[in-house]
Amino acid sequence: MPQRKNLVVLSGAGISAESGLKTFRGAGGLWEGHRVEDVATPEAWRRDPERVLRFYNERRSQLALAKPNTAHFLLAELEQWLNVHIVTQNVDDLHERAGSRQVLHLHGLLTQVRSEKNENLILDWGYKELHLGDLAPDGAQLRPHVVWFGEMVPAMAKAAALAQKADFFLIVGTSLQVYPAAGLIASVPRHVPVWYIDPEPAPIYEQHTIHVIKAPASEGLRIFSQHIIDRQGPHEKF
Repeated sequence: MPQRKNLVVLSGAGISAESGLKTFRGAGGLWEGHRVEDVATPEAWRRDPERVLRFYNERRSQLALAKPNTAHFLLAELEQWLNVHIVTQNVDDLHERAGSRQVLHLHGLLTQVRSEKNENLILDWGYKELHLGDLAPDGAQLRPHVVWFGEMVPAMAKAAALAQKADFFLIVGTSLQVYPAAGLIASVPRHVPVWYIDPEPAPIYEQHTIHVIKAPASEGLRIFSQHIIDRQGPHEKF
């Protein structure tokens, strides 16, 4: 039996917007009415940790009520035909809750927390609130396990390694404005076809064959999934 081919997916906030989770870039640089500089930077944490914790507690509470949408489920179903690796810019867990088994979170995960002194000391936290005085095993204050603006993206090297092994590359729900994630396509071999699903796709200046599906995430993934399914036959197996 032929080995399944690799589909690497770069997903962004647009895929979770259909589940009611808002994106900061869709609101004039605000995230739920907050300036990003006030709630999502190391400086904000040092200046007013209570405000930062309150903001992420609200996001965690919102996430607990959100549900995966059709786009999340369609990506999970593609595992029937392909070896699917999802590299997501999102800090929600909707891909996992939809059934996707290989998800790499570039920017961290809302349901995890970490020591403010040791970025590798990460704890599962679920959807409960985090407060000042909640300490890691090393005695340091716990903070959200989220990569803030101005911080390094430790998972980027692993994401690039996945992209290098892609047989197909799919971009969905991202404006390709946030780096280094937006530059992940540069790691995709040039002969590998790229699909890009977005209502307003940004220009991609890379030497790849780009198949643009100008549609919201769920609608675009229905089209993409049908393309994958139609190619299944007795002599062709992704």
